[in-house]
Amino acid sequence: MAEHILVVEDDAAVARGLQYLLTQEGWNVAVARSAEEALTLIADRAPDLAILDARLPGMSGFDLCREMRRTMTVPIMMLTARIDEIDKVLGLELGADDYVTKPFQPRELVSRVRALLRRAYGALAGADSRQSQIHAGALRIDLERRRVFKEDRRIDLTATEFELLTFLARHPGIVFTRDTLLREVWDYDNFVGDEKTINVHIRHLREKIEDQPDDPAHIITVRGVGYKFAG
Repeated sequence: MAEHILVVEDDAAVARGLQYLLTQEGWNVAVARSAEEALTLIADRAPDLAILDARLPGMSGFDLCREMRRTMTVPIMMLTARIDEIDKVLGLELGADDYVTKPFQPRELVSRVRALLRRAYGALAGADSRQSQIHAGALRIDLERRRVFKEDRRIDLTATEFELLTFLARHPGIVFTRDTLLREVWDYDNFVGDEKTINVHIRHLREKIEDQPDDPAHIITVRGVGYKFAG
């Protein structure tokens, strides 16, 4: 069954273009012209992925992202203005998985949508199917059910957070640069990523899994290089 994508964009021309582009790729696409309309559509049917324009009139795309993250872990992509660097960081801070800047290349957007869907609903490339769980101290990663537990308490992670944690945990002790993580987890082989994406997601992960996020026991910063996982 084709995935259901929700596009929230107030510019009619951009919305039509996105709907056409994504429909041509075989996805079912619904379009909302405002955050309020999007919430009505979401109440009727939760999307498999949402693309939110950051600068919506009234309730902004940032507010909508925050509202969705209260109850949903579906992948969220933000559309931001190329000149507004703060938009990118703010979107990630509020729980977005990725962002694309306007004007965007159709091929890049489609590639990133595919990568988000793959992270959310498909196994990470190269995963060892023989390993069903990873244990690290009080942390338990259930690879088959895509769940994470600390002691007996389940920790809610977004799809991107889960894949980032899983990738690091599968390679304990190995230091990965931010570029490598963007390539392996975000699937940015052809398009340039941004180290802010990694930094924000790492911080969110630490806040969720670490006893002391400022002095982490699992996700360790190797200054000047990148990050590694310590069991």
